[in-house]
Amino acid sequence: MIGSHYQGHGKSVFTVWAPFAHEVSVKTDDAGARLIPMEKDPKGYWKTFVEDAFPGTLYLYRLNNELDRPDPVSHFQPHGVHGPSRIVDHGSFLWEDAHWKGILLPDYVIYELHVGAFTPEGTFEGIISRLPYLTDLGITAIELMPVAQCPGERNWGYDGTYPFAPQNSYGGPDGLKLLVNACHKAGIAVILDVVYNHLGPEGNYLGDFGPYFTDRYRTPWGDAINFDGPYSDEVRHYFISNALHWISRYHIDALRIDAIHGIFDFSARHFLQELAESVHVLSQELGRNVYVITESDLNDARVIEPHKNGGYGINALWNDDFHHALHTLITGESDGYYRDFGKLSHLVKAYREGFVYSGEYSVYRKRRHGNSSRRRPAEQFIVFSQNHDQVGNRRHGDRLSPKHSQERLKLAAAAVILSPFLPLLFMGEEYGETAPFNYFIHHSDAALIEAVKKGRSEEFSSFGWDGPMADPQAEGTFLASMLNIGLCSQGTHRMLYEFYKHLIDLRKTIPSLKNLSKKAMEVKGFTEDKVLFVRRWHKDEEILCFYNFNDRSVSVSPAIKKGTWERVLDSSSAEWGGMGQGTADRVITSCHGRTPVSLSPSSAVIYRRA
Repeated sequence: MIGSHYQGHGKSVFTVWAPFAHEVSVKTDDAGARLIPMEKDPKGYWKTFVEDAFPGTLYLYRLNNELDRPDPVSHFQPHGVHGPSRIVDHGSFLWEDAHWKGILLPDYVIYELHVGAFTPEGTFEGIISRLPYLTDLGITAIELMPVAQCPGERNWGYDGTYPFAPQNSYGGPDGLKLLVNACHKAGIAVILDVVYNHLGPEGNYLGDFGPYFTDRYRTPWGDAINFDGPYSDEVRHYFISNALHWISRYHIDALRIDAIHGIFDFSARHFLQELAESVHVLSQELGRNVYVITESDLNDARVIEPHKNGGYGINALWNDDFHHALHTLITGESDGYYRDFGKLSHLVKAYREGFVYSGEYSVYRKRRHGNSSRRRPAEQFIVFSQNHDQVGNRRHGDRLSPKHSQERLKLAAAAVILSPFLPLLFMGEEYGETAPFNYFIHHSDAALIEAVKKGRSEEFSSFGWDGPMADPQAEGTFLASMLNIGLCSQGTHRMLYEFYKHLIDLRKTIPSLKNLSKKAMEVKGFTEDKVLFVRRWHKDEEILCFYNFNDRSVSVSPAIKKGTWERVLDSSSAEWGGMGQGTADRVITSCHGRTPVSLSPSSAVIYRRA
């Protein structure tokens, strides 16, 4: 096992991979500082056994008797990315989740949050006080944006340089364990966002130890991680060990792997396949449901195909196509990558299949894009109307709520939560948070800070957004992004919160909505009226869903089975702060022709067969 491991009785074992070094020592950084030589094995791993190395002991590795560096597998960096590492005794934490077996994937209702911006404390423990709020809403899983040690005290998390070390300013290892333990006691699973396509630029000392990076491929962050070149076996081992570290030592229920399109691996057995297999083996050993989720810009269904079908065996992925199809209908935006979307037919296909682009020509990319996801089950797709990327990667970090009506917000929520896919909510959207979610960093190098600012500005050029961008380095940019969760009890914010809560309850209690099946679903688009019609069923129970993206009242006449249909939801009703429902309480259909259904502007309406 790589890293430092406390054996008890003041004894610790240290192991580090440095294949090209001719001398490596452990340097304890305490009052009785010592330099303990290590021995090298044929694969380039250096190892030593140290007495009087208790939990809390600070240490560094000395390379070739001249360079002191923190541990690449550090479990805690109490003094930040440039300081020494600290020995952690993982066996001393008293877990209270022995009976926790995890949650089945189809039951995930995900709430994505940023640890630093979710509560005033900005810590793991701060989140614990808000678990009752999340359970009341109906959330079954929280997704933490990356928590691996980053420079400074505020960061999105994608600049992490110590993949095994929970951020010191969030509460370190014990703080994360306390949070996961509390979540499990509350019946909530924990998804952790991890980054395996790059490391941040500040405090990244991996290259001093070995060939972790390669110049054969280029990424937006510089050299790619070496997953398929010489010495790549040990690099792969490093990142797979990281995945197992979070699951075994922190009881994490699922890993969300960031931007896998930035992972370059042309070997016969892809790194992601090896990682998924390793995680699923550990899941069986632990007797817990543990999943691997990815974010991908590839629209490649092989990622979520089972190993036996030649796929990577990933359990689920974020479906950006669904977001883009929905976002353009809600907002009317057509710049940047949104130029590939905007038609009702795009959302129809997203509902039917998952990917919108499955080999069609993309105007934005200027080439054909994607392959078909028709065969993959609905539970493998995570959908959303907002997330950290789709909000934070806008020039002003603006959410949907400040710019769009309550009716449009409710419509977007219903389209996501009542879909046959796994819904993800981004913190604060459930009550219409008005604060932006900006991109923020806390680097110490002036040149790096300027490079980040320039890169962000260039990233927005294709969207034509006006106005100055918030300074990502400024503390005020971070503070402006913190939630005002007290809004959830005020006026229209409370109404929206209750609406989200009701949608989640409908999803959990109505069999046709709970049944995540593409096969038990009919999807039709009324293009001229901009209405999406979805019929779903489970055994003898059946529902009809109407989503009107028009800003005027319309009437559509889908072919509906004979029977009596009771309305169970109208987002435009007075109950939900609308102008009064424009739909009938009951629709009676016969076997003769089609039955017209009236819909209010920007509304979601659900009927259930009596």
